[in-house]
Amino acid sequence: MVVMNRIRRLASAITFFLGVALIAGCDESGSPAPTAGAGAAPAEVQTFRWKLITTWPKNLPALGTIPERMADRIRLMSNDRLDIKVYGAGELVGAFEVFDAVSQGTAEMGNGASYYWRSKLPIAAIFSTVPFGLTAQEMNGWLHYGGGLELWRELYQPFGLIPMAAGNTGVQMGGWFNKEINTLADLQGLKMRIPGLGGEVLERVGGLPVAMPGSEVFTSLQTGVIDATEWVGPYNDLAFGLHTVADYYYYPGWHEPGAAIESIVNAEAWASLPPDLQVILETAVRHANDDMLAEFTARNAQALETLIGEHGVDVRPFPPEVLAALRTESAAVIDQMAGDDPLHARILASHAAFTESVRRYHEITERAYLNARVED
Repeated sequence: MVVMNRIRRLASAITFFLGVALIAGCDESGSPAPTAGAGAAPAEVQTFRWKLITTWPKNLPALGTIPERMADRIRLMSNDRLDIKVYGAGELVGAFEVFDAVSQGTAEMGNGASYYWRSKLPIAAIFSTVPFGLTAQEMNGWLHYGGGLELWRELYQPFGLIPMAAGNTGVQMGGWFNKEINTLADLQGLKMRIPGLGGEVLERVGGLPVAMPGSEVFTSLQTGVIDATEWVGPYNDLAFGLHTVADYYYYPGWHEPGAAIESIVNAEAWASLPPDLQVILETAVRHANDDMLAEFTARNAQALETLIGEHGVDVRPFPPEVLAALRTESAAVIDQMAGDDPLHARILASHAAFTESVRRYHEITERAYLNARVED
């Protein structure tokens, strides 16, 4: 009897609690309340559609294709929440109009080299390459762990732009020439396509630097508009067919020992992104920075063998006399860049201090090892 009473009390308690749960699950009308898994409208996912404009011809190996790969990676990592369409030079704006277009919001993102904006912002060239300056490895060290990136962003801030390192060519070749360079006198009056600080140095030794986008280089060299051109290195030079319109291929690329490529982002567009998409974007750009140097290192070596072995290209070193003169004038060009601007002075001081520090370190590491690796 006692057992039966306990069972009845337990049944009554269960009935009571079931009734409470049923009431709690109803809205004010007494109807069952909807649950997240049963017919509730899913939260709306915000998506962003961006344009990325570049200074490079569409699908140019590495320089043109890596931004495409970067956009694909961002699309995948963001689950299509950030969709970036890439445009080559001339598709939306001209190659040298990228900086202004991104600054004005015509496109949310750009890809190029900071020395292309030298007429607007002369000191910007420091963040791409300096003649006889930092190599790719050293440039990455300065930008990411030597204070360079912070200074770069401070420089671009008035233009509403956020720069990021997005690639590097490594040490370039000295260029393609249709006349021999045996002495410094051979540079007198030489019309050469060469941008940035390298062009200023060439002018100081008597040459005539010409600024032009990559899409015009082949025809200009072929028709004699220019006597010589630098472009990048064997990989891109072979793709452009420059070996078919020039007689001599000189090295080393004193003017661009490690040309950093930049991605620039419109500051308002950047601020519109949620934090996770900002991290995805920065991570993808950083990957592109590493990816480009790796591709150029591998492909340049292969392309040089093709140029020499299959096309009989005449590869020559610049004479020591020429390199010595170019080195002297490079130092003079750098010394005069600061002017009266305190920020420019800080940028140059930071770059110079890092350059000297890493030079001393690499004398007993990179240079010593490369010298030791050479067989007698």
